Amino acid sequence: MKIPGKIAIFGGGTWATALAKIVLTRETHINWYMRRPDQIEDFIKVGHNPSYLSNVPFNLDRITFYSDINEMVKNSDTIILAVPSPFLKSHLDKLTVSLKDKFIISAIKGIIPPENLVVTDYLAQYQGIPVENIAIVGGPCHAEEIALERLTYPTIACPDRSKAAVVADVFNNRFVKASTSVDVIGIELAAVLKNVYAIAAGVCHGLKYGDNFQAVLVSNAVSEMERFVKAVSPINRNINESAYMGDLLVTCYSSFSRNRTFGSMIGKGYSVKAAQIEMEMIAEGYYGVKCIMEMNESYNVDMPIADTVYNILYEKAPARAEIKRLREILK
Repeated sequence: MKIPGKIAIFGGGTWATALAKIVLTRETHINWYMRRPDQIEDFIKVGHNPSYLSNVPFNLDRITFYSDINEMVKNSDTIILAVPSPFLKSHLDKLTVSLKDKFIISAIKGIIPPENLVVTDYLAQYQGIPVENIAIVGGPCHAEEIALERLTYPTIACPDRSKAAVVADVFNNRFVKASTSVDVIGIELAAVLKNVYAIAAGVCHGLKYGDNFQAVLVSNAVSEMERFVKAVSPINRNINESAYMGDLLVTCYSSFSRNRTFGSMIGKGYSVKAAQIEMEMIAEGYYGVKCIMEMNESYNVDMPIADTVYNILYEKAPARAEIKRLREILK
């Protein structure tokens, strides 16, 4: 196995496109897997992703596109996963070649249903990849800001910190400053939870709650995140670091946050289905909150904000009434 060797981007969306831009600032060539051949054809015609971050141009001579997942895997050493978590399994089910001798970087900020496993655990248990050969990308790093080359601070986490450092070096450039960590599970769970809390923040925005209440909501979300992550993975960590709280803050407050946008639409009176249709993009928190609630049946952590989001999205509880109940609990 080579790290990084030949790097492949796995996915055709906004985040995958931003990651391709980052990697190509340091690497001379990448492989790029997209499920739909027509998307590849359109990409080649116009010189950029026709559907996402279309303002980012690419030199096509530096990219080999694949719509065949097995051919991509055969010809790659390091694979960066950037597809929505609910769809990862359907992609991997097409594999006839093994991932065991590859280095995998998950940039997926979600949980795999219905197993309710973080991506690294799923890859280890179901794909047989050694945990030391799996890394994740965490921290506040909106794709839209990467496209604009605004300064971004991702965290690369891997049980083997030396391998995390190699990956971080691939990411580092004039607008990306990557750090390393060994807290893989903690950062993965924080990345799932911040999407849930961003939906809550969006709901409150849609209901016209002000900045004062939003500050209280988010500060309580930090504590709730810490309780849950500690229950699942009880190691020493500083929840105030950018990989945890930084990611939470940007997702709750940024206009680029699709989870906040989704929640805001719910707060304004959209149904869940109507909001999903109008957005035309995946809000990971919708799937994440169900997985977190099912996981929490084993841990029994006090999670009033996540409970509230679940009730609104899955129990069809009125958003205004649920937030009114929540505001009496928060401190």
